[in-house]
Amino acid sequence: MPKHVLVLGAGGWGTCLAVHLHRKGLDTRLWGHRPEYVDWLRRYRENTRYLPGVSIPEGIEICAELKPALAGIDYLVMAVPTQVCRSVLIHLVEHVHEGLAVVSVSKGIENETLLRPSDIIKDVLGKVRVAVLSGPSHAEEVARQLPTSLVAASKDDDLARQVQHLFSADSLRVYTNPDMVGVELGGAVKNVIAVAAGICDGLGLGDNAKASLLARGMIEIARLGVALGAKKSTFSGLSGFGDLVTTCVSGFGRNREVGMKIAKGQKLSEILAGTEKVAEGVWTTRSVRTLARKHNVDAPINLEVYRVLFEDKDPAQAVRDLMLRAPKSEAEDLI
Repeated sequence: MPKHVLVLGAGGWGTCLAVHLHRKGLDTRLWGHRPEYVDWLRRYRENTRYLPGVSIPEGIEICAELKPALAGIDYLVMAVPTQVCRSVLIHLVEHVHEGLAVVSVSKGIENETLLRPSDIIKDVLGKVRVAVLSGPSHAEEVARQLPTSLVAASKDDDLARQVQHLFSADSLRVYTNPDMVGVELGGAVKNVIAVAAGICDGLGLGDNAKASLLARGMIEIARLGVALGAKKSTFSGLSGFGDLVTTCVSGFGRNREVGMKIAKGQKLSEILAGTEKVAEGVWTTRSVRTLARKHNVDAPINLEVYRVLFEDKDPAQAVRDLMLRAPKSEAEDLI
């Protein structure tokens, strides 16, 4: 097995994966874009901002410069927020070789282009091999070696199996799936539903409402996914239903937390200014709104989340408007 991996992005998930791969005996490097914080990580060997309580082994090289970090790597793991993927990748163009294996663990849809992370990688880097690793996986639990299952997706079956082998361990089980579109969209759009779940919890709407939200949210995700070329069955798997449940119920969920604060009366600008953590669902809401209109997909939950986040709509009124939509049959959505 190749032994050299560079993880781009020293957030919670990037740090977690670097620690995980190092535990497996791989030569692992971790890159962060802020030199001052990289110095902090080197000195204290703990990502106190994004993954407190998890030690970063001395064997992991922590880098701020991209060119030396890229030297001799076999796998590049992209763990930066989707909206900055392009700006980071641009600096790699001259330093990556054709055929490099790139594994995206970013979850989102680029606002300006409506591209998924794997598409952004191809668009910027050209002839690299791309896979996606997604599923229900809070860094706080994976880093502590709690049992987790993920799915590796790629159009290249060999690469999907390589990624499966690369990340699999006694605490991390990895499946493969050829449906990259479905796997990526499931991981991206569930964050929008998680914002809605936070609003639901923040308003104290109860278990019935939460269960209904998840069920109808899953249908909405699949509806958009199929319109964009995904297989409907993919959304019943780890990167669809599995990731949706985890994100909508866990106390670790950043998107759910945003929704809860919105429900309590905070403004989005105040919430974003008060945290360094990225809630991808906020920006994905914009992209999904545009995609739904472009492809004539009915996405009422996303529409109401969009109006709450960006048009200052009262969350309680958004819930009422969802409940009072025209009656319909459930069967047409389950076919």
